[in-house]
Amino acid sequence: MSTTSRDVLVTGIGLVSSLGEGLDVHLEHFSGAAPEPVLEREAYAPYSVHPLPEIDWSQQIPKRGDQRQMETWQKLGTYAAGLALQDAGIPFDESVRSEIDMVVAAGGGERDAAVDAMVMERARKTNAPEKVINETLGTELRPTLFLAQLSNLLAGNISIVQKVTGSSRTFMGEEAAGISALYSTRARIASGQSEIALVGGSFSAERRDLILNFDLAELMLKSEWAPVLARRKGADGIAVGSVGAFLILESPEHAERRGAKVYAKLVSAVGDRGKRDGDGTAKRFAELLPQIDPSDLLIFSGASGIAEHATIETDALAKAYPDAARIAYGSLLGHSFEAHVPAGIALAAGALSRGTILTPTDPANEQAQSAAAKRAVVTAIGHLHAEGACYLEAVDGS
Repeated sequence: MSTTSRDVLVTGIGLVSSLGEGLDVHLEHFSGAAPEPVLEREAYAPYSVHPLPEIDWSQQIPKRGDQRQMETWQKLGTYAAGLALQDAGIPFDESVRSEIDMVVAAGGGERDAAVDAMVMERARKTNAPEKVINETLGTELRPTLFLAQLSNLLAGNISIVQKVTGSSRTFMGEEAAGISALYSTRARIASGQSEIALVGGSFSAERRDLILNFDLAELMLKSEWAPVLARRKGADGIAVGSVGAFLILESPEHAERRGAKVYAKLVSAVGDRGKRDGDGTAKRFAELLPQIDPSDLLIFSGASGIAEHATIETDALAKAYPDAARIAYGSLLGHSFEAHVPAGIALAAGALSRGTILTPTDPANEQAQSAAAKRAVVTAIGHLHAEGACYLEAVDGS
């Protein structure tokens, strides 16, 4: 499929998850004979977590001092951003990278679990817990913890380490942040406000404070692990996964000037948000799906593992794209909130470019490909709010 001057192209991919790092590793895993996730079931029992592999952070974050001042989610994002820049063939040159805009989807920082435990232990032993809590927090929390909580520090660290110093925007709001980041970046390039941009997010799943928060909201999967679309009401929920996913998006003219390879064209990235009621959510989601030829189409479902949402999505997709091939990529990556939609775009762009035929992890609920895809739709129905759909096309000669 050809391009025009204000199309938006994917020219770089940086992806890290429990499966490993880099696009090649992920596509190889997704196209294997019988893809299976990498899970940690003991450390966080009864919850299943898709953990990070061993990573040599110095490959993308060479200074130890930079590594020490970042929490894991920041290191993961900075590392994935570096992979995307490297994959796009962008030299480590400040004059070049100063022209790259950046849009990040980010959550908040990690808690100091040791101080949390100390607060609870001291509060149990007093009749004036409020006073003890305030005194303990005032003396035990390191001052830099409050800085580390800031969501825009991920963008700041990427600027410092990777020298990407064009305009910078950070979106918060879990899955909605990833959708909005892609929508904003694509719109800016399509309108001529930007020529090249780094966009993505990261999520660190191996956090007891975070798992506790989601469990208190009754969102976590406690039953035996199953693929996301196979989780039934009463035995459903989220299995969190650590993911860093960043993309280089670029105008065709800019990409041609620097001789960049092209993975795919990002035709649209749209989202919506409203009250979660069955019919209303279904209507909003269905209206987001692009009206396209369903032949040669592969759907990358961003299903979270919550059964009610999966039913809404499955019904809408079956109506919009009868018989289209479909996989649910969260079965292998886990659910990664801010990074989830960028990760889906990374997988879709890579598969379109290389003609990779992906293997269903869950043949009973997914639909196998009969041939290499030329189009892809990446979907999202957030665990609490936000719906989204992104549409990509293969590019001739990519």
